[in-house]
Amino acid sequence: MLARQRQAVILDEVRRAGAVRVGDLVVRLGVSDMTVRRDLDVLAARGLVEKVYGGATSVAGRSTDEPGFEAKSVRQLPEKEAIAARAAALVRPGTAIGLSAGTTTWTLARHLADVPDLTAVTNSIRVADVLQRNGRTDRTVVLTGGVRTPSDALVGPVAVQALRSLHLDVVFLGVHGMAERSGFTTPNLSESETNRALVDAAGRVVVVADHTKWGTVGISTIAALHEAHVVVSDEGLPEQARAAFGEHVEVVLASVRGEGSA
Repeated sequence: MLARQRQAVILDEVRRAGAVRVGDLVVRLGVSDMTVRRDLDVLAARGLVEKVYGGATSVAGRSTDEPGFEAKSVRQLPEKEAIAARAAALVRPGTAIGLSAGTTTWTLARHLADVPDLTAVTNSIRVADVLQRNGRTDRTVVLTGGVRTPSDALVGPVAVQALRSLHLDVVFLGVHGMAERSGFTTPNLSESETNRALVDAAGRVVVVADHTKWGTVGISTIAALHEAHVVVSDEGLPEQARAAFGEHVEVVLASVRGEGSA
């Protein structure tokens, strides 16, 4: 297969699935790891894909662009792991927490395996699956129900109604983007409404978002920046962003080297 043909196959797969992995392409195309990476370099240089750790994703840009779960799951992996570890330290045994849908909250769910006597409410099928996987009797997992989105969130009036009667100690909110003027945003209008209901149910709101989310704006605002109590990000978060949160929002910066700062 010629290089141009391989690149067309890769681009078609990115557009279909939202993301590709180098290992999968090696098997599918019958070429070496280095050949696949060179093809991805060519496509990225033309602005057709975005290279990420281990593969590539579709190029985002518009406020309504909504990458699927698989596409987002290969982005900023070290940062998400570090953020999840720092956020998990904020969860106390015996509390009721909420987790929105998203790959960072999904990573956080894996870090909650050892927290005892936990009640977790989520509108994410993926998060619920992680929390229920070990079948612990000291854990209660409430899945809201609703209509499924590309990011595997359950949204709509069923989900909103389920959340309106709940009172949670802390909610961990994953976001598509965050900016000074638009606040915390999502490209999905229905998901915004459900996430807003999660925020309203929270005694404390913790936003978990890596530094690439700063300056990205989705079509719908979930909450203003000042409505967060804590933002857990990574050390790549620019100074402009740290200043924008002001003195009333605690900013916790996780290090991908395993050490964090506040």
